[in-house]
Amino acid sequence: MSTRTKLPQWKRNLYALWIGNFATGAGASMSLPFLPLFISTLGNFPKWELTLYAGIAFSVTFLSQAIVSPLWGKMADRTGRKPMLMRAAIVMTITATLTGLSPNVWVLIFLRLLQGAFSGYVNNAYALVASEVPIDQSGAAMGTLTTGNVGGQLIGPIIGGTIAGIFGYRIPFYMFGLFMLIASLITLFGVKEDFVPPVKSKNQKDQSAFAGVKQIHVVWAMIISSMLIQAATNSINPIISLFVKELMHNSGNIAFASGIVAAMPGIATLISAPRLGALGDHIGPQKVLIAGLLLSGIAFLPMFFTTTVIMLCGLRFVVGIADAALLPVTQTVMTLDTPTEAISRIFSYNQSFQAIGSVIGPMLASAVAGILDYRYVFLMTTVLVLINLSVVLWAYRKDGVKLKLKH
Repeated sequence: MSTRTKLPQWKRNLYALWIGNFATGAGASMSLPFLPLFISTLGNFPKWELTLYAGIAFSVTFLSQAIVSPLWGKMADRTGRKPMLMRAAIVMTITATLTGLSPNVWVLIFLRLLQGAFSGYVNNAYALVASEVPIDQSGAAMGTLTTGNVGGQLIGPIIGGTIAGIFGYRIPFYMFGLFMLIASLITLFGVKEDFVPPVKSKNQKDQSAFAGVKQIHVVWAMIISSMLIQAATNSINPIISLFVKELMHNSGNIAFASGIVAAMPGIATLISAPRLGALGDHIGPQKVLIAGLLLSGIAFLPMFFTTTVIMLCGLRFVVGIADAALLPVTQTVMTLDTPTEAISRIFSYNQSFQAIGSVIGPMLASAVAGILDYRYVFLMTTVLVLINLSVVLWAYRKDGVKLKLKH
């Protein structure tokens, strides 16, 4: 008997979905950083107009994702998660490829809107694994799945930057489409789901996704926490290169240094996520989550006083370790507290709130940096982390949850 046949189905699905998550993360990240530069080739725009179009093109994907995700989650709980994975992968294959063919900025914005409305591969990958994994291995599984997406996000800009520099800004979008085609094929042939639609009585027909959740405050705290984590993590993206330029006194290879600074959290998350997920299986995910929030606050606050790029790199690496403790663990806590028949809907709400965080964070940071200074963005981020910690502690106290894993 081969090693493959000895593996339980949930592990085979986990490995296939890891590849799918990697392809999704790499494809998106290899094209997104160059979006403003691509838009600049579509017309002769003044600076303010170019910035406006780039902002709309970036945020419209997350806005449509936030609106539509709960609807897809409801359908996933009725039809299964694999059809939703296939839907997301196939549509993103088409929209990413067509984006590279955009004749003007409005077609590009429309395609970005469409992409957000039909996206959700990573979210459904989490939901499928969460519905199958043994409870005592859920933390490690979620951590491993996270490394796929994060690993893709790390290597994507390197591939995209190299290709765009040689062949132009349209090619990374074609590559994104190719990567999503690979994800589609991997999912079609590598993922097997034995989905049994839940039998509902007439009284249960319009039941809320949260109706069967025992610790409702904890689950909502995890959803809000996901939003605040995304807001905090993404808030500094618009100002990182500008802050690095300031630290380097506008001399030296600023682009290379900015790339290193931007990559630090991803490297740390890639290394730490599986280990912290497994640690959560042993000591309880709640403890890891609270420790991650404390570590995140400890890392963000000193950035306000940063004077060198090396110091900034070190603190960003610590933020990556904190992120590894946060996002996978919020998924794990939701898994433990959510009935299987509602898990896709709960995870889709989580995705909506993450998308909202991805819009709010950069908008807040841009306003703070514009009114005050780049450094004050880190104080704003620290405040977001403290609010997050308060929400989590309040929810645990409200539901009477002790900081240990239930058996």
